[in-house]
Formats: sequence, structure tokens, C-alpha cells
Amino acid sequence: MTGFKFGAIGGGVMAEALLSRLLARQVYQPSEVIVSDPSPARRESLSQQYGVALTSENREAAGASEVVLLAVKPQIFGAIASDLAAVPPETLVLSILAGTTLETLQGAVPDRPVIRVMPNTPATVGAGMSALASGKRAEAVHVERATEILSAVGDVVEVPEYLMDAVTGLSGSGPGYVAVMVEALTDGGVAAGLPRAIAAKLALSTVWGTAQLLRETELHPAELKDRVTSPGGTTIAGIAQLEAAGFRSALIEAVRAARDRSRELGS
Repeated sequence: MTGFKFGAIGGGVMAEALLSRLLARQVYQPSEVIVSDPSPARRESLSQQYGVALTSENREAAGASEVVLLAVKPQIFGAIASDLAAVPPETLVLSILAGTTLETLQGAVPDRPVIRVMPNTPATVGAGMSALASGKRAEAVHVERATEILSAVGDVVEVPEYLMDAVTGLSGSGPGYVAVMVEALTDGGVAAGLPRAIAAKLALSTVWGTAQLLRETELHPAELKDRVTSPGGTTIAGIAQLEAAGFRSALIEAVRAARDRSRELGS
């Protein structure tokens, strides 16, 4: 066992997002954190920026006493699984490996508490959405710890594992759908005569502001829509065109298609 409390195996974008927020919130001190990564340049960058310990040896990071974060690419899990033998008995294993099931994870650490997580990319700016599913050895205290860690980068919900593919289809892949929508709104503004820079700013601010409004007021989206659609007005004309083009159905089917692909990748 090492003297570290939090260990991360993999120092990529999502691991760094969690690490930066955990340190900023003083959930952990830099002296309590160790990260393993195969890239010397990446290790140097993380060491200089955060002052945490870096290593090329996964077993060193796996020896952390409270939490070990698995943040490698799912396809190399098999190559690093043997290193997890170094995880102490009571240490929580927190996995953000897409499509890697609890059964697979638990097979590598049979006597340790394991929690599987599906985060999304807005976590990198502290506005993420994470869903977690608990393994058979995870208790309430482990779920509380995982929630505390994930809350550093956004909101957290707990779901049974069979819903993780649906989570992937909605919040995991959702930032891509929203990005396409913002791009399309921008193009619409350009088509209507606006300079692209102004159209882009209007589109992004409109999406951001509407999300904030819905979040803070807890209005149902349909109620907000009704409030901004006056009889014979511009908004209802635009919504009628969206309905004619199947906009709502396209989003529903996008979530279902992404869910199905997640199932395929995890099988």
C-alpha cells in the first residue's frame, strides 16, 4: 500500500477534469494523489500543473487507500487488469470505462467495491452529468464517496446497470446532438442574413440561456415553449416547421440508436 489516498490509472482529459476539480475543492491535497500514465510528456504536464505524483507503473496508482479511478481506454482494460491486484481490500474502484460491465470489472478485483460511471464531456468545465451503477460489494458509504467525487464536475444520478446504455445514448452522447443543433441554428442565422460570428454567438447563448432558465425555474419544457409561442407569431411558425421535418422524432431516435450501439460495444 502507498501513502496516497486517490489514485488514477490513466491521465487523459476526463481524469484531468476530475483531478483539477477535486484539488480545487480540496477534497484531496496534491500530496495525496498519484496518477499513472504511459506518456512521459503527459506525466510531466500533469505534474507541473497540479503538483501530484506521477508514475508509469499502474500498480503504484492502484495502491491508493481510498479511491482508484480507472480512466484508460476500454480496449486496453485487459492489459492493465492484472495491475489491479495491488488495490487494497477496502479501496473503492471507480471506473469510467465506457461499455465495460460491472461483471468484467469485478472479475479483475473480486473482493473490492466497484462502481461504474458514465460521465460526459461537459465535466471538463464542471457542468457534467454522471450516472453511476454500483457493484455487488459497493455499500452506501462507497456510493456517497463516488457521488462526492463526481459532484466535483457536475450532477450525479444513480441507476441500475441495465440502464447505463440508455444513459450513454442520452447524456453520454447528448453533447454531440446539442453541438449539431447549435451548428444548425448558426447556419440558419446565416441563411437568414446574419454574419456568421453574430449568428454563432446568438445560437450558443440561446441554447445556454434556455437550459439555465429551465434548470433554475424547473419549468417543464412544454410550458416554456407555450410561453414563447404567441398566436400566429414567429415562434409557432418555426416550431411547425421543426415538427414537419421530424425534429422531435429525430432526437428520440438518436438516443435509441446510441443506446443500441452502446449495447453492441459492450457485448
